Amino acid sequence: MIPLPSGTRIWLVAGVTDMLKSFNGLGELVQHALDENPFSGHLFIFRGPKGDTVKILWTDADGLCLFTKRLEEGQFIWPAVREGKIAITRTQLGILLDKLDWRQPKTARFNSLTML
Repeated sequence: MIPLPSGTRIWLVAGVTDMLKSFNGLGELVQHALDENPFSGHLFIFRGPKGDTVKILWTDADGLCLFTKRLEEGQFIWPAVREGKIAITRTQLGILLDKLDWRQPKTARFNSLTML
């Protein structure tokens, strides 16, 4: 995972997005549909219609970045709401990208016997 500056927000963009969109198209969605600045330094995560692809739009100090992940099997877990944005944590982002349910992360419980 890329190191994110303190204060960086991570936004899931609700609904589905046309994965043919690139920098400009996704930036327009951030600006007009979400009323956010795509150059704010925050991460904006979009999911494709099949659910197997996400794109992350992010601006760092050097310019606009676009990251894509496509799953060979399965789908990314996505919120049921169809519009707007949902804030998630860095931990939830990692869980999401691992194709797990980021909405209810479970903590592993260990006792001294399981460590042996």
